[in-house]
Amino acid sequence: MQAIQIINKNDKNTLEIGTVPDPELSDSDIQVKIAATAVNRADLLQRTGNYPPPKGASEILGLEMAGVVKKTGSEVTKWEPGDRVFGLLAGGGYAEYCTIHEDMAMEIPENLSFEEAAAIPETFLTAFQALEWLGKLQEQETVLIHAAGSGVGTSAIQLAHQIYDARIIATAGKQHKLDTARDLGADFAYNYKKQNYAEEIISDIGNDSVNVVVDFIGKPYWHKNIEVLAMDGRVVYLSFLGGHKVEEMSLIPILRKRLSIMGSTLRNRSEQYKIDLTKDFAQKTLSLFKTGSLSPVVDSIFDWSETETAHQRMKNNKNTGKIILTGM
Repeated sequence: MQAIQIINKNDKNTLEIGTVPDPELSDSDIQVKIAATAVNRADLLQRTGNYPPPKGASEILGLEMAGVVKKTGSEVTKWEPGDRVFGLLAGGGYAEYCTIHEDMAMEIPENLSFEEAAAIPETFLTAFQALEWLGKLQEQETVLIHAAGSGVGTSAIQLAHQIYDARIIATAGKQHKLDTARDLGADFAYNYKKQNYAEEIISDIGNDSVNVVVDFIGKPYWHKNIEVLAMDGRVVYLSFLGGHKVEEMSLIPILRKRLSIMGSTLRNRSEQYKIDLTKDFAQKTLSLFKTGSLSPVVDSIFDWSETETAHQRMKNNKNTGKIILTGM
C-alpha cells in the first residue's frame, strides 16, 4: 500500500509518499480503506523523533481515520465489508489502509462526511476523557478550557455545553478563535495575550469559581489556574506547550482547596482502556452527532500530497479546529 513515510527523524526531516507492507489483520481486527485522516500535534513531534509510537503500534503517522471496511478478522461480529467507520489509532492513519480492533471502530453517522468523521476521534475522545473520566465534570459546574481554538478545545467546549450544561470559560490568543468558542457554547472568552484571564474570571464570576480546568499550556498558567479554582477543583493537564517548570510554586492551595492535579496522554493507554473509552463515548455522544448537536470543527482539508503544508499550518498555530488529509 501507499503511505506517508518520514525521511530523517530529526529537525531536517521530510515526508514523502512511498510503498510499505499492508498492515497485518488479526482475528479481532477490521481492515479499513482510509478515506480521510487528521493532523495532530503528536504528528509534528513524532516526525522529529520526539514522540515515538507505543510498542507494537504502527510507525506511520496518523492517530485517527475514517473510511470503509474492506476485510474482517475471523472473530469479528460487528462489521461487514462496506460499512463506514471511524476511530482512534495508535498510528497508521497516513496510509491507504489501516487495521483497528472491531470494538474501537464506530459507525459514521449518515449526516457526516468522511472528512468530518475523521475530525472526531482524537480530539473528542481526548476531551471526553479529560472532562468525564478524569475531571469528573458535573452538570452546571464551571469549566475553564484553554487553547479553545484547538481541535481538543473546540471539542471540549461542545461536550461541556451539550452533555453537562456547564458554565464554560475559554481562552485563546486570536479573536476568531474566541468567536468560535462563543459560537460553540462558551459563556466567557478571554484573549490571554491581552487579558489576565484570572482577573477577568474573578471580576465576572467571583473568587474560587472554577471546578475543572483543562490545560495544554502548563507553566504560564499554573498560578492563574490555582487562583481561580474552587474548593475540590480539578486540573487536567494534556500537554505543556508553554513549558513545564513552574517557579515559586506553593503547594498550600492544593491542601487548602483540596485540589486534584492530573495529567494524561491517550496514545499510550492500553487497548482495553481505549476500547472502554470509545464505547462510553459512543454511547453518550453518537446520537448528538446524528442530530447535529455535536459537530466536528473542520479548519481545512488538504490532499495528502500536501501534508507538509498542512503540518506547517498547525505548526504556525493558524488552525481553528481540525486539519484534514484526504486522497489516500
